[in-house]
Amino acid sequence: MCARDGADRHATRLRPARLRPTDVARVGAAGLRSRPLRAVLSALGIAIGIAAMISVVGIATSSRENLDRELASLGTNLLRVAPGQSIFGDASHLPDEAVPMIGRIGPVSSVSATGVVRGARVYRNDHIPAGQTGSIAVLAARTDVLGTVGASVASGQWLNAATSAYPAVVLGAKAASRLGVGAATGGVQVWLGGHWFTVVGVLAPVPLAPELDTSALIGWPVAVSTLAFDGHPTTVYTRARQDAVEAVRSVLAATANPEHPNEVQVARPSDALVAQRAADATLSGLLLGLGAVALLVGGVGVANTMVISVLERRAEIGLRRSLGATRGQVRLQFLVESLLLAGLGGVGGVLLGIGVTAAYASFQGWPSVVPAWASFGGVVATVVIGATAGIYPAWRAARLAPTEALAAV
Repeated sequence: MCARDGADRHATRLRPARLRPTDVARVGAAGLRSRPLRAVLSALGIAIGIAAMISVVGIATSSRENLDRELASLGTNLLRVAPGQSIFGDASHLPDEAVPMIGRIGPVSSVSATGVVRGARVYRNDHIPAGQTGSIAVLAARTDVLGTVGASVASGQWLNAATSAYPAVVLGAKAASRLGVGAATGGVQVWLGGHWFTVVGVLAPVPLAPELDTSALIGWPVAVSTLAFDGHPTTVYTRARQDAVEAVRSVLAATANPEHPNEVQVARPSDALVAQRAADATLSGLLLGLGAVALLVGGVGVANTMVISVLERRAEIGLRRSLGATRGQVRLQFLVESLLLAGLGGVGGVLLGIGVTAAYASFQGWPSVVPAWASFGGVVATVVIGATAGIYPAWRAARLAPTEALAAV
């Protein structure tokens, strides 16, 4: 009985001590603290990959959020009607009655139009060579077009019933920049169609009608009386009830030009913005792939660092084994070290990615949005990479026998 108790006590003394989680973390971190520069450089590869992926997702999400807000403020119920071509390939035109006829459609809430004043050019003064037009179109505009397209005036004022009959002009945002007109102040004049026109307003950019940004807009009456405008609308803007946009769209061509509906083009300007978002999504997918490649390179760097660490620390491994550490404890030490190394890069990469997203979104004037799943996914990715990169070095360290490790020193 006494012999058995002695054997049990002897077996208890030989049983290796268990490492608490805090001990495992401390032992794993010791290897990183002993070579801080190498640890930082190895973690940098992980950080770059995670930061690239977080930035791509964050910037794409911020752009999408900005577009959603923009569409919510501008509305997706704007339709654009323009003349197309006849069956013989000749340029067509809309009838003069197109605007009132479209206005009679039940779900239409507002309708307005602009018309190209052919042959008219606008210059900063009458000394500019004729060929230097700046690609600025001269448009006759109805007074209600501003509200229909959802545009706003950056400086000055919009055309009204009085100024529409006189030589007054409102410049689009890009047109004003090309003409060197900063603001509609001080009675600034431009040379338009062989006459002096006073700049009474400058528009802010119009996302749903970008053609207005490069245009000089004058009143419909003065265009007819002074510049021989033929009175045909070339673009009709129509706002329809939100739930009836597609129904209105299907009848617009026949309503605008009953005799030749096939010569009418109908478009929804917000579709261009949605298509732009789809193109951005494709580009984001490509950039995500590049980020994944960078992440893979970072994982290889971590694995390489851990393998070298095993080779350099054979004496330490042999000493620990001689003092009673099991293969499992040695394996766990190097696996935890790999996880800590990858985790250091992952946390740094997530913070860097969020910072890059916030900076870029602020520069663009967008809301900064980083999905929680992206940050969480970045942390999970570092855990997976750390575990994968540490499996072989940990296995190799655990396979070293105490005598073999000490003899190699």
